[in-house]
Amino acid sequence: MSTLEPERGTGTGTLVEPTPQTSHGDGDHERFAHYVQKDKIMASALDGTPVVALCGKVWVPGRDPKKYPVCPMCKEIYESMGAGGGDDKGKGGDKK
Repeated sequence: MSTLEPERGTGTGTLVEPTPQTSHGDGDHERFAHYVQKDKIMASALDGTPVVALCGKVWVPGRDPKKYPVCPMCKEIYESMGAGGGDDKGKGGDKK
């Protein structure tokens, strides 16, 4: 029997939609400051749009990143980019 079709012969039916499985991980992303392009941080400060860190975390910055250690994954990606990729990156973080 499909969860989207009512049972036959019961007169009424209830649609049951599966609950999506979401994972918030172990929370480590919340304990770090992340590397994000400076212009993206400025735009986020002006209009509240979310930013995407090098490690993939998506959030709206709002807290002082200097209070948190740098995300190890962001740091590794940043360092692998070499000297040419470092001009437009900044440390921007938030513990949401």
